[in-house]
Amino acid sequence: MIYTVTFNPAVDYVVRTGEMKLGCVNRAVSEQIFFGGKGINVSAVLAELGIRSKALGFTAGFTGEAIENGVKAMGIDADFIRLSCGNSRINVKIRSDMETELNGQGPEITESDTALLFEKLDRLQSGDTLILAGSIPGSLPADIYERILASLSDRDIMTVADASGELLMRLLKYRPYLIKPNNFELGELFDTGIDTPGKAVEYAGRLQQLGAQNVLVSMAEQGAVLLEGSGKVHTCGVCRGTVRNSVGAGDSMLAGFVAGLELYTGEERFSQALRLGTACGGATAFSDGLADREAIYRLLEQLEGGLE
Repeated sequence: MIYTVTFNPAVDYVVRTGEMKLGCVNRAVSEQIFFGGKGINVSAVLAELGIRSKALGFTAGFTGEAIENGVKAMGIDADFIRLSCGNSRINVKIRSDMETELNGQGPEITESDTALLFEKLDRLQSGDTLILAGSIPGSLPADIYERILASLSDRDIMTVADASGELLMRLLKYRPYLIKPNNFELGELFDTGIDTPGKAVEYAGRLQQLGAQNVLVSMAEQGAVLLEGSGKVHTCGVCRGTVRNSVGAGDSMLAGFVAGLELYTGEERFSQALRLGTACGGATAFSDGLADREAIYRLLEQLEGGLE
C-alpha cells in the first residue's frame, strides 16, 4: 500500500480574472474549487493511474469536512485525524496577468494529535511506500519528518521525501529511497547554479553520498534527470503544450514516477517511470487542475523515444 501524508491540507479556491488592480474591486472571470495539499495531490494522480493509496494527515472544521468528502470522491482512501479546534485552511490562487497566491495558516496541531498520527504510521508494513511531501506547519515539531523516518527505520518501507533546503538535508541520514528536488532547490543546497543535466547529475551524486538512494531532478524546460542508486542516469525531455497551471505539477510528476515503479518491471523500469512522471507533470501544467488519465497517456505517447 502507498501512504501519503499531508499535514496541512487545504481547500484551493482558484480564481481567474483580467488585469489585477490592487485597492480595487476585481471581478472573477471563472472560479474553481479543488481539495489539495502536496500529499493529497500525489494520491489524486495515483488514483487517475489506477494505483490505490491511503491519505493521512489532519483536518479541522467545516473546511476539513469538505476536504475529506472531496478526497473520498476522488477515489482516495482518506484516513485523516480530525482536530477539535480551528478550520483547515483555504488557499486563494489568483490567475491573471500574474499568478498570485494567498495561503491560509491552518489549525493548531497538538502533541496528542501528533501521537495519533504515529499510531496510524505504526501500522505500515514491510513492502509499503510512504510519501512525505511539503512543508511542516508551525504547530508541529521541526523534526517531525525525521521522527517519522526514524520510527519506521526497522521496516523495509520505501520512503519518498519531497522536501527542500535544510529539511531535506536532515532526512538523508535515513537513506530515503527517493528524493525529488528541482534544479533550483538542488543548486541552493550547494550554493551553485544547476543549469545543465550534467550538473544535475553531479550534484545529485553528492546527495547520494549523503544517503539518498535515487535522486529525481526536475529541470523545467530542460526536462528531468534521474540518478539511480546504481549510478545509472536517465533523462527525459519536456512535453509540448501550453502551461495553464503550475500548482501540483511537481506532485504529479512524483506520483507518476512512483506509479511507474508499481506498474513497470525489467531493465527499463526506471526510464519508463521517469517518462510516466514527466507526462503526469505536464498533464497538470497544461490543465486547470490536476492531471487526468486521458491527458497523461496522450502526453506519454508524445514522449515516446524521449529517454536516454
